[in-house]
This record gives sequence, structure tokens and C-alpha cells, in this order.
Amino acid sequence: MKKKKDLKQILFILFLVLALFSVFGKLFVGIDTNTIDNSNKGGKYINNSYNGTKSNLSNPNYEVSGLCDNVVDGDTIDVVGVGRVRLVGIDTPERGQPGYEEATNYVKSKCLGKTVYLDIDNAEPKDKYGRTLAIVYVDGININQELLKLGYAKVLYIPPSEFEKGLGVIY
Repeated sequence: MKKKKDLKQILFILFLVLALFSVFGKLFVGIDTNTIDNSNKGGKYINNSYNGTKSNLSNPNYEVSGLCDNVVDGDTIDVVGVGRVRLVGIDTPERGQPGYEEATNYVKSKCLGKTVYLDIDNAEPKDKYGRTLAIVYVDGININQELLKLGYAKVLYIPPSEFEKGLGVIY
């Protein structure tokens, strides 16, 4: 009888410990302390090495992050832990077309070997090829928007999508 009571107490304590780890663990998942700009009074913004728009960390626009280990072309990258990612809302030139090298090189310079933050399209999270559809952020910059602004991409809107046509860029 005493052994059953001891076993119940041990199981209860184990349950409490696991519950605490679960709750506190979720508070720290996805925070990359290397990207927080500590010079910005409290570190509210992701570092910004480019003159684009910063993302406020208190209201992040992304669901998942990972290391970009391959750039396929100007609108497709590979992210560790996620797989192939298609930059939603834009279209860049294909191999052999004018502008292909420029778009691909821009994405390589911004994403390759860096932590990317993905705002996955909640209305249509995957395309017909199984790629994750997302807006990609690096150093607080919306890469999809920047490709449009710089003329490396054109608008490609395929409904349904949670994102507005043109991603807020006047085209």
C-alpha cells in the first residue's frame, strides 16, 4: 500500500516538473539573442543593416525561424527544419531569363547562411509543389517587399492568401 502511495507522489512530482518545463520552455523558443539590437533601449527591434523596415519583436510577424542553407533562385530558399520555402506574393525571373542572376544574388546576399524568420501564409500555407509559402524576414527586413521595391520581382497574387496583393508596395 505504501509503495502505491509513494509511486503516486513520484508520478505527481514528475508531472509538475514536466508541466513547468513545458510552460517555461515555450517562453524562450524562437528567440535568437544574437539578432536583438541591445543599443536600442531595451532591444525591441531586430538589427537592421539595410535601410528597410524594422519588425517590432514585441509583435513579431513570423511563426518559425531557421537557417537558410540554400538559395534555389530569387523566390525560393531552403530553410533548416522547414524545408523548401517559396516567397509568397512575388515572382522573380527563372534561370536563363533577364534579371535571374540579380534576383538570385540579392537573395543569397541577404539570406544564405543567416537565420530567416518566416511569416507563413495562414490562408494557404503550401503550394502545389509542397513548398511553404511565406514572407521572409532577415535582420528585420521583409525580403519579399524589398525584391519588389528593387525591381527584382513582380507581383504574383494567387488567392487565397492572408497577404494583400503587392504586399503593400506601390507598383
